Formats: sequence, structure tokens, C-alpha cells
Amino acid sequence: MPERNLAVISASRHFGGHKAVDEVSFTMPENSLMAVIGPNGAGKTTLFNLIAGALPPTSGTVQYGGKPIRNPLTACQAGIARTFQNVRLFHEMTVLENILAGMGGQSFWQGSLRLPRSLREDRLRMKRAYYLLEDAGVARLAQTPAEDIPFGQQRLIEIARALAINPTLLLLDEPAAGLNATETIALSALIQRIHQRGISILLVEHDMHLVMHLAQRVLVLDRGRKIADGTPAEVRADPGVRAAYLGKEAHA
Repeated sequence: MPERNLAVISASRHFGGHKAVDEVSFTMPENSLMAVIGPNGAGKTTLFNLIAGALPPTSGTVQYGGKPIRNPLTACQAGIARTFQNVRLFHEMTVLENILAGMGGQSFWQGSLRLPRSLREDRLRMKRAYYLLEDAGVARLAQTPAEDIPFGQQRLIEIARALAINPTLLLLDEPAAGLNATETIALSALIQRIHQRGISILLVEHDMHLVMHLAQRVLVLDRGRKIADGTPAEVRADPGVRAAYLGKEAHA
């Protein structure tokens, strides 16, 4: 099986005259845990959308496992799953139903005939759904409507749903946004467990403590361009990064 490396090659995304992502290139080896950081408006979420296939690049390419990512379907087929900056659960469904929806469903005839094979698949799907919820620490909420779940736990449920497609690359868009200290600790532990299972993780995050604690490598964007790429220690010491966050005069 070919290695599942992510390659972003001179990728740009323009909205009229605004260059949200401008000639960004980097590679992410299989089994990596990498973060993308930068000031507000740096192009982080736009870059995520290019990798997830939600937006086509104006120029350049995104490849995963050697295959081009053109749309959400090709991303999903390649093994890429994502969460969103604003949680997008199906609020009219229970927590368990959200996870099952993430797995996809059987055909109408498979479900209606209730064949032995169909019943076995149903049991396996249910078992895996509960495993994902248990791993995220929210199994006790399985039968609760998603709209009644506190925000911090909704984020954990969304990660569990993303994992339901068995991805090899998980994109987490500001997973710690809106979480309190206790919830952030639980999130950090979950991300580490996921990575230990061999799943690559790319996260956009403003919580620098979380980034520096988790990431093996950090990519820094500013005004759509890559200004740094290295270990957390290298990025923390980079004068260009400090200037981007603090402003040149404050940094000086």
C-alpha cells in the first residue's frame, strides 16, 4: 500500500483580488500530528477547506496518498475526515444516531429484508458506534438528542462522528474553541489516543498551549502565505512568527 502522505503544492485560493491562501506548499508524512497556526485572517480555515475538498484551489494542487483531492467525495474516498470550526451535528438526531450517520447506511433492501448478514452488520455498526462514543468519553449521552448536549461535549461527539468513516487523516478545525480548561484536557487526551492508533492529525488551533503540547510540527501562515514551518521550539523562537502575532513594533 502506498504511503498516505499529504502534499500541498503551490496551492492558492483567491476570492476576487483577495489572496486567502497564496502559493502555500508543504508535505505531511503518514502518522504525523501537525498544527496550522496564524493570526486571524491568515488563511488557516481556507487552507483546511482546500485539503478537505470543500474549495477547489485557484492554482496548485492538493494530493493525499498520491491522488488529487478535487471535492469532498474524493477527500472522503481517500481517507480524509474533518470537523468544523462551528460544530455541525444533526441536532434532531440522538448522539448515537449522529455517529451511525457518519458511518453511512445500508441499502433500503438490506435493511428491510433483515437478512442474517444485515443483522450482523447492524450489530457491528452499533458496537463500533458505542466504542467511538466511549473513547470520546460521551457514551452515557448516546440516547440524548444532540441539541440538548453542552457545547464542549458536542465537539467530542463531532470528532467521534468524523472517526466513524475510519479516516487515515483527521482534520480538526479549532477543536478547543469555546472549551473550558477541563474540557480542553479531555480533548488533548482524545487527540493523543487517536494519533497513537496511527491516524494522522492536522489541526488549526488558536490555543497555543495545546498546540505546543501536542504538535510534532507547526506550520505558520500570515496573510495567506507560509512564514514558518518547523518544530514547536523552532516556531516559538522564529522572529517572523513573533512579528506576525505581535506586530513589528511590539516585537522590536
